Amino acid sequence: MAFDRDTLPPLRDVITQNNLRAEKKFGQNFLLDGNITDKIVRHAGYLSDKNCFEIGPGPGGLTRSILHANPVSLTAIEFDPRAITTLQGLKQAAGEDLSLIEGDALKINLMDLSAAPRAIIANLPYNIATPLLIGWLSQIADHGAQAFETMTLMFQKEVTDRIVASAGDKTYGRLSVLCQWLCNVQQVYVLPAEAFTPPPKVKSAIVHFKTKAKQPSAPDFKVMESLTEAAFGQRRKMVRSSLKKYSAALEACGIDPTMRAENITVEDYIKMAQFITDNPKAAETP
Repeated sequence: MAFDRDTLPPLRDVITQNNLRAEKKFGQNFLLDGNITDKIVRHAGYLSDKNCFEIGPGPGGLTRSILHANPVSLTAIEFDPRAITTLQGLKQAAGEDLSLIEGDALKINLMDLSAAPRAIIANLPYNIATPLLIGWLSQIADHGAQAFETMTLMFQKEVTDRIVASAGDKTYGRLSVLCQWLCNVQQVYVLPAEAFTPPPKVKSAIVHFKTKAKQPSAPDFKVMESLTEAAFGQRRKMVRSSLKKYSAALEACGIDPTMRAENITVEDYIKMAQFITDNPKAAETP
C-alpha cells in the first residue's frame, strides 16, 4: 500500500506518548526535523529500485523520510525495545514496506535480509558507528556493489573528516584508506548539534559512499586492515620502521622508506596490499 506520512502524528507526540527518552547507553540522539531527514534521503539518491536498511531508527524520523522515497523495501534494525514499541504505529502505516528487527546490528548480516541492489541510510549510533562501517566495507571488498551500492551515513564530524581526508591531511588515517579504496566518498551535509534531541556535544555530518567497481584482482581486506593498522599505529615513525614487516612490499612498490604513513596515498596502500596478497610470504620479512 502507498505510504502516507501526512496521516502520522508528530514525532514529539509519539516520543511523549511512549516515554522514549534518548539514552546515552544506546548512543541515541533523535533527529526530528522532517526537512533535515528529507534532505539526508535526497543525498542518498534514487531509492525506488533498492532494498534499504536503517540502523537505529529511534522514534522513526529518518524512517518516515526513507519510506516517503518509495524504496522496494526498508528494514530497520533497532537495539532498544522501547523504540521498537514506539515504531509500531509507523509499521502499521507502512505495512509490508517496513520490516522491524529488534537486535544488535553488529551481529546481523544485512545481505541475508534482502536481495541486491541494497542501500544503507542511517543516523548511526555513535558508539558503534565505526565498527559497523568496517563490517560493511569488508562485505563490499568481497562482493562489490552486490553487497551495497550506496551508503549514506551520519557520524560525528571528526569521523567524517577522517573518512574523506587526503594523504598529507592531519586527519588522514586508516579509515580514510579503507573507505576510499572501496568507495567514492563525499561529505555532503554538516548538521549542528541543535538539530538533535538531546543536542550532542559535537557536530555531526553525513557521508555518501558509492561503491566502486570491483576489480578482477584486488587485495584481501584483512591484508589491507593489517597493513594500515601497522602503518598508522605508529604514524609519526618512518615506514621503514612502522612497516618493517612489509619491507619487501615497500621495495617492490617503490615506496620511499623515509616517508610517514600519513603521506602515502590510498593508491600506494592498494599496491602494497595487492603485493602482500599475491606474495603472502613477503609479510614474513623480519
